[in-house]
Amino acid sequence: MPLNHACLGKSYPPQRTMVTREAIEKFARACNDPNPRYLDCNSPGGIIAPPLFSSVVSWTAVIGAMTDADLGADLLRLLHVAQDMEFFAPIVPGDVITAAARITAIEPATSGEIVALSINLCDQSVRETGRVIFTALIRGGRNRSASSGGDRDRSAPAHAGEALVNVAQTVDTDQTMRYAEASGDYNPIHLDANVAKMAGLKGIVVHGLCTMALTAKVLVDELAGGDSTRLKRIAVRFSRPVFPGDTIRTKVWSAAANGRDGRRIYSYETLNGQGRSVIRDGIAEIAP
Repeated sequence: MPLNHACLGKSYPPQRTMVTREAIEKFARACNDPNPRYLDCNSPGGIIAPPLFSSVVSWTAVIGAMTDADLGADLLRLLHVAQDMEFFAPIVPGDVITAAARITAIEPATSGEIVALSINLCDQSVRETGRVIFTALIRGGRNRSASSGGDRDRSAPAHAGEALVNVAQTVDTDQTMRYAEASGDYNPIHLDANVAKMAGLKGIVVHGLCTMALTAKVLVDELAGGDSTRLKRIAVRFSRPVFPGDTIRTKVWSAAANGRDGRRIYSYETLNGQGRSVIRDGIAEIAP
């Protein structure tokens, strides 16, 4: 069944999440990120959430839209292909974050249909804390394996010159279990090998947003001096699955131009142990 194009532009009821220090710490540890700003209440300025915590407070809004019966998306054929996140203000313990989702695109693709959601995040004072664009491919052929990646499985573009940053990270064998508990994303392809294999994968796969969070740690540590409030935007395309136990390598290059408000723009990609792209078209915007 094709997606219902009448749902284009549809908005969904806002979803609210109470932010606790425990939830922030759990998420940071699930992403192997011991930054004191996320864990130590005695750090200057107090506890703040990691940038990718925005994916936690927006998750119920994403699920609410993607499970809309009127839209008609088959979640067993859903592949998360891209994520674009902007950060306007840090999320802190005690915040009540409201996430409001709207369908902004329903488009044909070679291997199915693309659907995009825009989610605006506000705190209890109606201050905008961020914006999330979640993009998924709903595969059209029921026999197409999830590991094929559909339209997204292309080679990463070549970058000129030596990378400014070149950092390897090893994914823990229990990474998906910890991330599921911290994020609320209990999709069984991340937790149950039998379900993953039924979906055409060789085994349990790491959440794309967990892989993105691992790369965000590299960006904050290497480009922002550990100050996550300087990371103003991160955008990626997911190109291949990552598996527990894999070693991934993130390479960063400086882009040719600066962005608004004096931001420095960087491009990056993340490779698996075979040198194949798992994140491509990565963009990071770092404030001065």
